[in-house]
Amino acid sequence: MRQLADSQLRRLEEHKYSCSSESLMDPLMQKWWCWLVEQCPLTLAPNLITITGLAINIFTSLILVYYSPDAKQEVPRWACFLCAFGLFVYQSLDAIDGKQARRTGTSSPLGELFDHGCDSLSTVFVSLGVSCSVRLGTLPYWMFFQCMMAVTLFYCAHWQTYVSGTLRFGYIDVTEAQFGVMAIHLVSVILGPEFWGMKLPYFDVSIQNVIVYSILVYQILLGYSYLHTIPFNGAGKNGSTVAGTSVLSPVVPLSLILIPAVLIAWKSPEGLFLQHPTIYLLTFGCVAARVTNRLVVAHMTKSEMAYSDASLLGPAALFLNQYFNCPISEKYLLYCVCAYVIYDLIKYCRQVCLEICEHLNIMLFTIIPLYAPTKATSSMEKNGSSSKYMTRSKSKVKNN
Repeated sequence: MRQLADSQLRRLEEHKYSCSSESLMDPLMQKWWCWLVEQCPLTLAPNLITITGLAINIFTSLILVYYSPDAKQEVPRWACFLCAFGLFVYQSLDAIDGKQARRTGTSSPLGELFDHGCDSLSTVFVSLGVSCSVRLGTLPYWMFFQCMMAVTLFYCAHWQTYVSGTLRFGYIDVTEAQFGVMAIHLVSVILGPEFWGMKLPYFDVSIQNVIVYSILVYQILLGYSYLHTIPFNGAGKNGSTVAGTSVLSPVVPLSLILIPAVLIAWKSPEGLFLQHPTIYLLTFGCVAARVTNRLVVAHMTKSEMAYSDASLLGPAALFLNQYFNCPISEKYLLYCVCAYVIYDLIKYCRQVCLEICEHLNIMLFTIIPLYAPTKATSSMEKNGSSSKYMTRSKSKVKNN
């Protein structure tokens, strides 16, 4: 079953990436990113760079989840170091994929979509990883709030883009937040995870609470900026979205994630979230990533975003199970729903990528020339007289 209509694919061809950034750290990191991309061979596809960074980030985060499935146990210091390193690798590779695309002449709308799709999933695992590192499971409701706020703010960033047509980064945004998370992991490496349970002198407040309050202030400021700009920056007719729809319409899919997440955790007779916090947050995080991807697609294709989504069947199953007094064990149903939403997310992303690749006649993870080299061109290359052919082939490369 196709995910994109022909009209959406045609509008996707016309999409132009628009971004504005006031980030404090991005200019400082540019030298590192520019040097790093120069080390990449020209045959390395940009999307392969992105997916490699995501895989490393997910793997290192899952190590922490393995050692602390409820985010209460102390995790090994080396695992925190690996998680910090994995996030740095992801940040670096995520920053150079666009540079590699321009460097190889393979920029396309698929690259932007693929990049944002990986970011949506990375947000979930970064939140889980830092929760395990500071043992936030000892404050379970704060853990719930912080993780759900992370995916909500990521959704709001793309909601703002859907409204204004431009992805905006503030003074303290993604790069700064990632370095903050890396710093937290490194503190756990140097001082040990038990450090977060210590109380400040002269104050009856743990360092863990200080971190929570600091993140809360950052999230409130970021959320305020979105609330301040979304209703008034519509790029469409009469202040509508780029698709000509109401600027408030994306609140419906977001509500269909957050409200069930709160109600199911609150009403669970088995204490579903309290007993299985990481699996619970992973489940709803993947649902949020799926819906965010649909929002990105709606922005790039200038189309209306559907309110319904197949991934919402997972939360609906948990809700109906509670409504009928839990005929199925909530624990086993949660694991089944988690597997389903992960499968549904991968299936959706794969299908969208294949449809775009077919329409644009590009490859997802490889760079290939449109014209295969012949014996004549091979001899020209050996004689050093193939510059004209190579220039033409490079301009004809079709890939993302």
